[in-house]
This record gives sequence, structure tokens and C-alpha cells, in this order.
Amino acid sequence: MVGKGFLGKVLGSKAAEESEEYTEIDFGSVEREVGSGPAETYVRVAELSSLAQIPELKREIYNGNIVIVNISPIKGDSLTRDRALKDLKQVAADVRGDIAGIDENHIVVTPMSIKVDRTKFTGK
Repeated sequence: MVGKGFLGKVLGSKAAEESEEYTEIDFGSVEREVGSGPAETYVRVAELSSLAQIPELKREIYNGNIVIVNISPIKGDSLTRDRALKDLKQVAADVRGDIAGIDENHIVVTPMSIKVDRTKFTGK
């Protein structure tokens, strides 16, 4: 069950107070592949735990893919974190892409001609 603390972070404290029930989402039905065949651009998800992974992340970005990186494993090591972020910023600049923080543990790096809109999308 999802606690109020989690809902408070995701939906805001008022929504967490109002929501006493919890609905489980079946992500299996959401995660099905749409269409068939390869795509031009993929969204890749990675967990960064060492600098040895940087060349593979760079290769994905140079190949035109969007990479979402979980940096929480290296957050405590400022030297590794700063070096990794510097390298990823450089590859984003090299391909004229973009790099932005999603939250305190995740960043997104995009290839050429894909920019990150830093305003919150509310759907209204």
C-alpha cells in the first residue's frame, strides 16, 4: 500500500489527506509494445553506479536516443557525481541536445533537436 508520505510528494499534501484509498495500477497493460519494428529514437533508462558506465550512456545519446539516468547510487560521491554530470553535459552540448534534472535522483539527456521544456505541464 502506498503511504500518505508518498502521495504527499506526488500529489501534494492536500491530495494525500483526501485520498484514504489506494488503487493499484496494472502497468503490464500499459507497457505493451505499440506497433512493430524498430524505432528511430528510443527512451533508455539507466542507473549510474560508476564512471565506467559513462561511455555506454554517451553512445546511446550519440545514437540519437533519449537517456533517463538514475544518479542516486553516486549522489553521495561528489567527485564521481560531478565528473559524470560534466561528461553528460558535454555530450549533450556535442550533439546539440539538452540535459535537465527530473528530480533529485534523475536526469534526462536528449539528442539533437530534442529540448527539455522546464515548465511544469499541468494538462489544463
